[in-house]
Amino acid sequence: MESLVPIITQLVAGAVGGNLTSGMLKQQAVNVAARTIAGAIGGLGGGIILHLVGGEAALTQMVSDGIGGLIGGGILSAIVGAVMSRSRPVV
Repeated sequence: MESLVPIITQLVAGAVGGNLTSGMLKQQAVNVAARTIAGAIGGLGGGIILHLVGGEAALTQMVSDGIGGLIGGGILSAIVGAVMSRSRPVV
């Protein structure tokens, strides 16, 4: 169970970061489910990248997972929103 806590933290933080980023950028081409999924995947990736570069040295485990998830989820959600808005016009 202890090994799932970082993954769950990254997924939740990524979903929150993805929805916040899409909301701030007012991306109408992406629905809430797509924002949440893209954010969760980005959060997982952001958390993994943060661990690989050693970003957790000065932070606690939970905080580093949350920060990596928020940033990764926001970035991936912004990329997905930009791609989807270019691929189909918003009516």
